[in-house]
Amino acid sequence: MSDRTLLTSVRNAARLLKEFTGKERLLGVSELSRRLGLSKSTVHRLVATLAAEHLLEQDPDSGRYRLGLAVYDLSAAVAKQLDLHEAVIVPLTELRNRTGETAHVAVLDGREVVYVERIESPNTLRLFLEVGRRNWAHCTGTGKVLLAHLPRVELDRVLDGWDLPAKTPFTITDPQLLRKELEEVRERGYSQNLNESEVGILSVAAPIRDRLGRVVAAMGVAGPAPRMDPQMHQVIYAVMEAAAAASRRLGWRP
Repeated sequence: MSDRTLLTSVRNAARLLKEFTGKERLLGVSELSRRLGLSKSTVHRLVATLAAEHLLEQDPDSGRYRLGLAVYDLSAAVAKQLDLHEAVIVPLTELRNRTGETAHVAVLDGREVVYVERIESPNTLRLFLEVGRRNWAHCTGTGKVLLAHLPRVELDRVLDGWDLPAKTPFTITDPQLLRKELEEVRERGYSQNLNESEVGILSVAAPIRDRLGRVVAAMGVAGPAPRMDPQMHQVIYAVMEAAAAASRRLGWRP
């Protein structure tokens, strides 16, 4: 990446944060200015901005700065994501090999699912699910699994005022019908997306649980209906097995 494409202020802020190590938890403006080769006025603006975003906090006694709570929140999120990656990669690969279809893992972000892992089908005709891509939760297999396992209060908050968009003629757009579908998903332990996000595409998904039994992600398989439909029972079983294997790797014991 060319230096011309980088934002100098953001780069300086990142350099500043990296100066805080386990050995040096408190640093002042003068020390940071010397280390970074920046003027004190520039460093002062940087630390003030980072403190406003809770990435830094000022020690009331010394006036120096230390890492803020937002940094710990970010580090916890990174650790959680790394744990999830390590837990799912082997079962996900086995699931793709077993079904011959694109296997993926998604997490819930409000009313959307975000695909965080995927292994593509070896077939020429396959479904492309890029990592980082988003889709509506109510019309995807992984999304319905994740919605189904939300605490009732959280689910009510998500559905309140949500005008469910129709991706296809088969998408559930009635909130009461969606609630009924989610209850069934919760009871049977897996969900199906039958042409609801894209006509001609079917998917199956099951929950991934952490050591406390909380559903933290969903694992699924998606592919063209002509290939998926004849082997649907086998796919359901394979998805549930793979998701359970990933859950065990996260420490879950039923």
